[in-house]
Amino acid sequence: VRGVSFVVFNGALKTSSGFLAKSSIVEDGLMAQITQETVESLRQALRDKGFKITCGEMDAGDKKEYVDICWVENENKP
Repeated sequence: VRGVSFVVFNGALKTSSGFLAKSSIVEDGLMAQITQETVESLRQALRDKGFKITCGEMDAGDKKEYVDICWVENENKP
């Protein structure tokens, strides 16, 4: 779990890259590199509810990272 000041969603990740998505810390924020298909899913999900982005190499098995986006009423209770 990490608190960040900002999030950047970069929709330029190609499916041929071998990654489902990539995440990295940029200064005091997070950049999630995602495919165009994931961008469309993100847009719809944010309208409806929270959203989880699975990161890491496609053939990494159970070793995955996740970017979870959720709206909370009270920031002290995730």
